[in-house]
Amino acid sequence: MSEVKLTAERRSEFGKGAARRIRRDNKVPGVLYGHGTDPVHVTLPGHELLLALRTPNVLISLDLGGTSELAIPKAVQRDPLKGFLEHVDLLLVKRGEKVSVDIPVHTEGDLAPGAFLVEHVLNALPVEAEATHIPESVTVSIEGLSAGDSVLAKDITLPKGTTLTVEDDTVVLQVLAAQAEEPAAEGAEGEGEEAAEA
Repeated sequence: MSEVKLTAERRSEFGKGAARRIRRDNKVPGVLYGHGTDPVHVTLPGHELLLALRTPNVLISLDLGGTSELAIPKAVQRDPLKGFLEHVDLLLVKRGEKVSVDIPVHTEGDLAPGAFLVEHVLNALPVEAEATHIPESVTVSIEGLSAGDSVLAKDITLPKGTTLTVEDDTVVLQVLAAQAEEPAAEGAEGEGEEAAEA
């Protein structure tokens, strides 16, 4: 798991106007919370934060006024159209501490011959892991699976020290038969007949 160092500044201005001014300076407003402490409102460097958040559950080492804190992103707000960062919530963590996170699920391998589709029932798998050893993702083999097959949470091999926080029999992936387009064709024929009758 990667660890990224960022310098944060405490902020005392709040509200939409203050947030806009912060973003104009290519910075991002955020809140740092956890461990029973009062939330700390901070300003983070925009470009560096954007790069860091490309890694799911990235561990961020924050330099906050000369003190060092470890945190992971818990909620990220982006502009729905332009995609730039609007706000981020960071959760304080400690080395050795267990945290609950969702890790992305990737697939590898080829399905059995035929037209099948893989449906991701869960795009991310809820797990508990040590804060400084959160897996970036898990990979599931779909080799040889056919329609009707599914992959359960218990079927996924997790890295050492990582445990599931969902039921073992939770469906993560399922393989579906590709839907035929016959109903649409029948509908089109029916319309043609109605037009002919008219």
